[in-house]
Amino acid sequence: MSMRERSQKYKGKFTPENPQKYAGDCSNIIYRSMWERRCMKYFDKTPGVILWSSEELAIPYYDTATKKQRRYFPDFLIKVKTSDGSIKTHLIEVKPTKDLRPPTGGRGKKKSTVLYEMKTYQMNRDKFASARKWCDDRNITFDIWTEKHLQQKG
Repeated sequence: MSMRERSQKYKGKFTPENPQKYAGDCSNIIYRSMWERRCMKYFDKTPGVILWSSEELAIPYYDTATKKQRRYFPDFLIKVKTSDGSIKTHLIEVKPTKDLRPPTGGRGKKKSTVLYEMKTYQMNRDKFASARKWCDDRNITFDIWTEKHLQQKG
């Protein structure tokens, strides 16, 4: 099975049980991984999450590898009501832990694979730096959730 087939297997449309909580087009909520789907279910069903959206926001970033301005679509923007009644906003990216570490040229890895991993790692660093700045300017918390975080969200 190719990488594309494997990733395609986990794509789908999500239909919320609480569409009033979704900020965007409820008929076109797409998940690209089972982890994203798990987040969507969690946001939809958790009473403390009062509003959420998926890839509805574009943040400009400078891609240092290609020297071009691009747009980054973070996975989720959520508003939560805290225990003290205040409203907090979080921008959330869902990534496997392995994508957050610099790639290594381990045994048996093809040079093209290592180069691809290096490019992806740097692109993510560029995106996340822009997202953090964008969030800081708006008093929003930027979070990266990995499989470790998501296992706790059940």
